[in-house]
Parts: sequence; structure tokens; C-alpha cells
Amino acid sequence: MEEFKYLGTTVANKNSMQEELKSRLKSGNAFFHSMQNHLSFRLLSKIIKIKIKSIILPFVLYGCETWSLTMREERRVRLFENRVLRRIFGPKRDQVTGEWRKLHND
Repeated sequence: MEEFKYLGTTVANKNSMQEELKSRLKSGNAFFHSMQNHLSFRLLSKIIKIKIKSIILPFVLYGCETWSLTMREERRVRLFENRVLRRIFGPKRDQVTGEWRKLHND
């Protein structure tokens, strides 16, 4: 048996967390997209939206204490978190030109 699911975690004999991370990010994206209506609601404060984010991230990272991730996999987790934060804070208005622009990772 090469891999099996135990208590919601995929255990593989290769010590590769790539498939586990992929399934976690997929379920985190599904949860994130189900919450999109709440995150785009303008009357909801940013503090409450960040609390919603603080529910999404542990949902994805459950059991990560035992993961051995590569730099590529760590980057995927950071990109997921940044995508959620960009959705919460929305576009930013440029002080000089007055145009709206997307927030970037930098």
C-alpha cells in the first residue's frame, strides 16, 4: 500500500507531502470560495474578515507540525494566504495617480 488516509491525513510511504498539501489547499480554496460573499460584503469590517481568514488558514494547515515541506510547497502555502488577504483588503488606490490597482506580494 503506497498511501492511505488516516484521520483526514494522507499518509504516504515516500515522505512526500505534495499530495497532502495539494488536497489541503484544494479544500481550503473550496472553503475560501464558499466564504467569498462574506469577504466581499462592504459593511463587514476588516477585523471580522481577518477573523474569517484566521479560520481558513488553520483549516488548511491542520497537522502541519509533522510536514516536511520543500521551498516550493512553502511558497504555495504563502501564496494561498496572500490570495485570501488580497481578497479581504481589495484593491488599493495609488496616492499619485489616483488609479485603483491590485495588491501584490511585495
